[in-house]
Amino acid sequence: MPTYVILSELDPKAMRDPSEFRQLAETVAKKIREQCPNVRLKESYALMGRFDVIDIIEADNPTDVEKVAMIIRCYGHAMTETLHATPWKDFLSQL
Repeated sequence: MPTYVILSELDPKAMRDPSEFRQLAETVAKKIREQCPNVRLKESYALMGRFDVIDIIEADNPTDVEKVAMIIRCYGHAMTETLHATPWKDFLSQL
């Protein structure tokens, strides 16, 4: 199953208090589970830099990945950047 990385930058106006982020994250995760059952969430990390969150997902259909990104944008109040990720050993073997 292909791997994708979704980088998210939260809108500073999305929350009044950082403690509100937990509820926001739960809402986004619930919507993704409900609306994108064929997507597998592998990992999520908080970041310290230009982006606030990185989600690593697997999906056979790029349309499902697009839907995940739109859910993050709409319900998570974030801008996203989505990247296709190739495992390093696979990349090297294709050279």
